[in-house]
Amino acid sequence: MFDYKLLAALAAVIEQGGFERAAQVLGLSQSAVSQRIKLLEARVGQPVLVRATPPSPTEVGRQLLNHVQQVRLLERDLQRQVPALDEQGIPERLRIALNADSLATWWAGAVGDFCAGQQVLLDLVVEDQDVGLRRMRAGEVAACLCGSERPVAGARSLALGAMRYRALASPAFMARYFPRGFEVARLARAPAVVYGPDDFLQHRYLASLGLGDGFIHHLCPSSEGFLRLTEAGLGWGLVPELQAREPLASGQLVEICSDTPIDVPLYWHHWRNGGQLLGDLTEHLRQAAPAWLVPL
Repeated sequence: MFDYKLLAALAAVIEQGGFERAAQVLGLSQSAVSQRIKLLEARVGQPVLVRATPPSPTEVGRQLLNHVQQVRLLERDLQRQVPALDEQGIPERLRIALNADSLATWWAGAVGDFCAGQQVLLDLVVEDQDVGLRRMRAGEVAACLCGSERPVAGARSLALGAMRYRALASPAFMARYFPRGFEVARLARAPAVVYGPDDFLQHRYLASLGLGDGFIHHLCPSSEGFLRLTEAGLGWGLVPELQAREPLASGQLVEICSDTPIDVPLYWHHWRNGGQLLGDLTEHLRQAAPAWLVPL
């Protein structure tokens, strides 16, 4: 039989990125949290954490975290069926990994009514769409919105649609780097704006134009900051069409190469045994996403 106080300690250390913040969340001393982790490791006979900054789960730690995520959701189902078991009456907190561009554009509009109606609190982990699934594989989140179709073991994936991106720049940037009009060969020598080292969208766009992946770029790990740098003329960037409508209409941004969008598929991953709440959210997204995303 699992001691769920020990598993809660493991989950808190991973979710909070360390023992000190985990202790604050659990209302315990840092020493008490450490003791619970050591006791858990003694019971399973091997380490559950890699002691690094931040800590990361071992393989057995990932299996335990996956179990914790699913148990939390199943407990909510039981509390709805037997209200007397819900002693604290605290809304469920759903931990989800998603990409920054979805968070900056369509996510809130798509899930707002659902969260209000179901009294769900969101704990959002922002990751690039190409790497967010790692969080789910590590047992850190109950669901994930990412660009990978293949689900992890014990989970399902649902194709929601695609985010359409357009390569944009300011008029001043275009005048500076393309004074005679857009030339594909000059694009790799014009600075780009890239979200982060795991963002390969610009590489794919350059490849679609017949260019290699060697190009100069700024790094800006903020969806809002990305747009602001592009508007200010620091570089060209692939901006979500949903986010680009106003600056395109006002002339703040222009498309560097007309009618050459690139679509990024988005898949919703959720635990197969994630309970009624996760199932209801999945169905809600299936119906709501087409209003925001383009069909695959």
